[in-house]
Amino acid sequence: MTYFARHIQATVQNGLLVIPDHIGDGYIRKLVFGPDFKITIHRYVLREDLVIKRQTSGLGNDLITVFFYSNEQALEITFNDEPHVQFSHRDESAIQVTSNDLSSTIRFPAHQLIHYVVVAIKPPRLKDLLAVSEPNSVLQTITGSGNSFLFFESMAAETKLLLKNMAAIDMNDRLSNFYMQIKVQELLYLVFHKLSLRENAAHQTINSADAERLLSIRNEIISDLSVPPVIRELAQVAAMSETKLKQLFKQTFGSTIYNYYQQARMEEAAFLLKQGKHSVGEVGYELGFSNLSHFSRIFEKHYGLNPKRYSYS
Repeated sequence: MTYFARHIQATVQNGLLVIPDHIGDGYIRKLVFGPDFKITIHRYVLREDLVIKRQTSGLGNDLITVFFYSNEQALEITFNDEPHVQFSHRDESAIQVTSNDLSSTIRFPAHQLIHYVVVAIKPPRLKDLLAVSEPNSVLQTITGSGNSFLFFESMAAETKLLLKNMAAIDMNDRLSNFYMQIKVQELLYLVFHKLSLRENAAHQTINSADAERLLSIRNEIISDLSVPPVIRELAQVAAMSETKLKQLFKQTFGSTIYNYYQQARMEEAAFLLKQGKHSVGEVGYELGFSNLSHFSRIFEKHYGLNPKRYSYS
């Protein structure tokens, strides 16, 4: 935050950086809940694209970073010097949990409301907060010592609402810091509860190059949802063995490649149906279904309603 303030020739007062008028409109606020736990809230509209580079600390996971990006606009992110990859799809927001030894670059678009929150916490503090007697392999990896990791989770409506409410907290209230700390812990509960439900599996070490390839593969999967992914072809694109790709993808995104594709496919179907501009048949055919009964069965399995009833709900 201090380096950013110097870069844009602004000042930080009481943990608040107000974006200068010639840069944009909004603020960055940092709250510290102790030497091992803090949060930074970014909320602004910029006149030019913003590129944030996060360099590796070289110290493993001495600090855990939990990144919440709640915008409906696309987020572009890269973990190497490759072209930026669009992360969010439609209104999908991003939650990223990463160790401090993965470098990354994130580009935020100009003339759009940027709202994201970064929670930084040290493993022992997080372990004390979670207080899980028998953590699964994911929580063990995150709260352990010296592990390199990257996990992504989708953001539920409850998390989006919480982030919105946090942005509206009156920081002039004398107890605002205390109240914000409670809300941040609630935020952490929501993401780590989801991570705690992932199945136990031996953790595969990941580096910045692997992370970049995985995001490229994810982008490849969702770029054309009418065509099912072919593992052999994706493995060639990722320059990985099929086994390694399947293991790292499931570890990072919490789902197999095909299930991830199918989930994205159904979310796209729901989006198109809610627009009311397409018939059920048009949506099904657009997403590669030649059998509309099959499309209806899969959609109902995901949303509890068949496509026609969903479009009217």
